[in-house]
Amino acid sequence: MDELKLVRPAPVHMNSAEEFKREFYSCGEQVINGITLLDQMEYDKWLENVERNSSPKTIRKDWGVADTFFTVRKSDGRIIGTVDVIHNLDNEFLSKYGGHIGYAVRPSKRRKGYATQILKMAPQHAKSIGLSRVMLGCYSDNLASIKTEFYKKQRFEIASLTMRCKL
Repeated sequence: MDELKLVRPAPVHMNSAEEFKREFYSCGEQVINGITLLDQMEYDKWLENVERNSSPKTIRKDWGVADTFFTVRKSDGRIIGTVDVIHNLDNEFLSKYGGHIGYAVRPSKRRKGYATQILKMAPQHAKSIGLSRVMLGCYSDNLASIKTEFYKKQRFEIASLTMRCKL
């Protein structure tokens, strides 16, 4: 497994991001978690949305200020996953279901240790922006992660179907 790094989305990533998105669709996954609306927008519009969501002055009223990243393989620059780190949970959806951290790993790269890397980098970033505790949501049908106690191994405690981690 190659090492990953967090990279902020930019116009130069358009083709790679579209290829990343197509992989999910070709595997029958129509929703890409952890990357606010990439699965529902054209790349240029999505990039504008990411920029708006990064500032309290321009954020949508139904969301929270977020730092959005591609998780990119250092060896070749390939997008392996995505992660959003949301600064606060000031709305009902995020506080009940979403959490501070949302992430995804492309289908062909799952079960290779990349999610473990992402769940080390995302809380580190959260700590760097002043958070002392983070929450992430886990769907009840994500049996692979729940059964293997993946989140517990990453220091998240299970609170119903959301995970909390002290930083």
